[in-house]
Amino acid sequence: MVTDRQVRRLFGLVQTERTLAMAAAKAGMDEKTARTYRRLGKVPSEVKRLHTWRTRVDPFTEVWDAARESLASNPGLEAKTLFEALQRQYPGRFQDGQLRTFQRRVRQWRALEGQPKEVFFSQVHHPGRLCQSDFTHCSKLDVTIDGQRFEHLMYHFVLTYSNWESCTICFSESFESLCDGLQNALWELGGVPAEHQTDRLSSAVCRVPNPDDFTQRYAALLAHYGLKGRAIQAGKANENGDVEQRHHRFKRALEQALLLRGSRDFASRAEYASFVRALLKQLNAGRRARLAEEVRTLRPLPDRRREAYTRLRVRVDSGSLIHVDRNVYSVNSRLIGEHVEVRLYAEHLEVWYAQKRVDHLPRLRGRNKHRLAYRPIIDGRVRKPSAF
Repeated sequence: MVTDRQVRRLFGLVQTERTLAMAAAKAGMDEKTARTYRRLGKVPSEVKRLHTWRTRVDPFTEVWDAARESLASNPGLEAKTLFEALQRQYPGRFQDGQLRTFQRRVRQWRALEGQPKEVFFSQVHHPGRLCQSDFTHCSKLDVTIDGQRFEHLMYHFVLTYSNWESCTICFSESFESLCDGLQNALWELGGVPAEHQTDRLSSAVCRVPNPDDFTQRYAALLAHYGLKGRAIQAGKANENGDVEQRHHRFKRALEQALLLRGSRDFASRAEYASFVRALLKQLNAGRRARLAEEVRTLRPLPDRRREAYTRLRVRVDSGSLIHVDRNVYSVNSRLIGEHVEVRLYAEHLEVWYAQKRVDHLPRLRGRNKHRLAYRPIIDGRVRKPSAF
């Protein structure tokens, strides 16, 4: 069989050799074949006849119109599901070995007549330009602390160029957790990228009346580090694709590390946190070269960290209770009627009065919860037993 390379050589030899026979011999083909290609002026691939005919009878000819209607009305329908439905509808007519033929037919229909697909443009990342962060739930890992199930999240921070990552254990998607996690990552990194992108977290992005603006607290945090804030569009999680992909890969790596460890139970939270840090160190070890490029472009950190808590001024009601972030806490009855300052951290809160800290309480998780300590208010309750 004559190749394109032989014919191209023939075309060159025809210009230099005295006869066509000599040119054909040097090109490695018959003189008659050489004459044909010289007359056509084309290489074999240009005159090859396209294969447009079927070598086998199409087994789906009679059922294809109905199958096409099903695909048009249900775009999410998979070819295998539809094929199995045809097998049930026509017992014995379609064999399992014909599945690939049907899948190919469906794929061709989707490409020629199906719904248009969403277009994604590839992103070009530059060193030190962008970091992304988001929260991810880790409860499915079934980690336990001293035998008790450890329900938790991870604040996950990723540099999009090198994929260097950092995680902070937390329990809610609050601003305090965001503030603490972001600062932990930046100080561990030792510098500040140009931009920070998040999901549309309520702790960072306003809901109403301006859903495109950042909350005042989050804007102040960004300004402290000189970061330019970015938020993805509503319902477009793919725009935060780097950190979303790292969620999956990090949790898979953590799952494998737990399997190698042979136990998901840890003596303390500190031991579990140390285990996570060791895993992150191992994952980041393979990114040193690209991370070095990023570090050279990072801006310096500020002189100090920003306060990772929210200040609230609340009044102690007649029941010796304060209402903080839609939860209720009891305080000393001596403070009834007074206004106190509450410093709300990610995992605890402090009550301050007259520039003195008067109470330190664990933060409740969720909403509409109550934490009542009866010792500070027991005297009044003893005089009024029905108050209980």
